Amino acid sequence: MFSKTCEYALRAMIYVGQKSKDGAKVGIKEIAEGTDSPEYFIAKVLQGLTRKDLIRSQKGPSGGFYLDEKRMNCTLADIVIAIDGDEVFKKCGLGLKECSEKMPCPIHHDFKKIKTALLNMLQSTRLDELNEQLEKKIFFLKRT
Repeated sequence: MFSKTCEYALRAMIYVGQKSKDGAKVGIKEIAEGTDSPEYFIAKVLQGLTRKDLIRSQKGPSGGFYLDEKRMNCTLADIVIAIDGDEVFKKCGLGLKECSEKMPCPIHHDFKKIKTALLNMLQSTRLDELNEQLEKKIFFLKRT
């Protein structure tokens, strides 16, 4: 449902949020290793998220990426929309250009329910909540 770029962005944001809870900054190499992502690609993704003000970065020997309190309240929907736009929540499930309530495709009504549920889940899930669950080892980002 999401682009590969968006999947990497979601994993990276969750990882950085988890690591920066005590004010630490995380380097690209560590983020790539911690999220099973290609280093060169995750660097570009994080640069884009920095430009969109969803993550912070600091240059220098003690630099890296981090999330402050404001950005820890970011929702997964904020990240998805920043990377993939909101089309994933609007487009036809069959990829038709013309699909609406008046002229629905064969899966329009069922797919609309799925898109609405997905958007609601993403809008109600914040990075700081996920970090708590990761700390409790309820969820995992990477197999160990």
